[in-house]
Amino acid sequence: MRVAVAGGTGLVGRYVVQELTAAGHDPVVLARSRGVDLVTGAGLDAAMAGAEAVVDVSNLETTRARTAIAFFDSAGRHLLDAGALAGVRHHVVLSIVGLERVGLGYYQGKLRQEEVVTKGAAVPWTVLRATQFHEFPLQVLGQVPGPFAVVPRMRTQPVAAREVARHLVELVLGPPRGRAPELAGPRVEELVDMARRVLRARGRRRLLLPVKMPGGAGTAMVEGGSLPTGSAGPRGRQTFDEWLAEYAGQGEKEVRGE
Repeated sequence: MRVAVAGGTGLVGRYVVQELTAAGHDPVVLARSRGVDLVTGAGLDAAMAGAEAVVDVSNLETTRARTAIAFFDSAGRHLLDAGALAGVRHHVVLSIVGLERVGLGYYQGKLRQEEVVTKGAAVPWTVLRATQFHEFPLQVLGQVPGPFAVVPRMRTQPVAAREVARHLVELVLGPPRGRAPELAGPRVEELVDMARRVLRARGRRRLLLPVKMPGGAGTAMVEGGSLPTGSAGPRGRQTFDEWLAEYAGQGEKEVRGE
């Protein structure tokens, strides 16, 4: 099967491409580095020709709601239009657990992405919400270089990015499911504690400054707004400590998928 992977050069996207290839399918990476601009749609129709399914793991780094909403709205609509033209039978989107409860600026963009796909889309769809990845504390630590590390107080149930990719591939190869059960990792963790363990594993000396994010978003993060609701959804197997032992020796950019 020919499967288009939007954001196929990113952290999860690379794993999706690997999983599809290993299963004998034909992944097509949709990314600017491959001549495709999701925001403008340039190069998208040609790249999508012959695709039977789409996995959208596209991403951008921003905390601004307006920027995130504009990106995911444009990218989502262009992907759906190109998919309808190509005769795509299944459109799968990776989203985040707790979007409505936490309400950060980036999360508002992801909500718009979901709305574009779920409200009147011509292509059958599946939306998978997953918790933060094990790489998340490393990404947070990399946002502010220097001797101080500012880390939000947050409860999360992190999951391995490779396991998320494997689950996405299972979904895209199956029938459309609408909203799939939420995917999370095996254990609840505190982000601040995860960041400390990352620094210790890498032998880094930085003063870690835990902060509560302002407003309702910060309260929701502290009180578990990013945790899955109920226990019915699938759970990853690799714990954060197991991931840290496996990846501690790699370069930080490599782990973050850069």
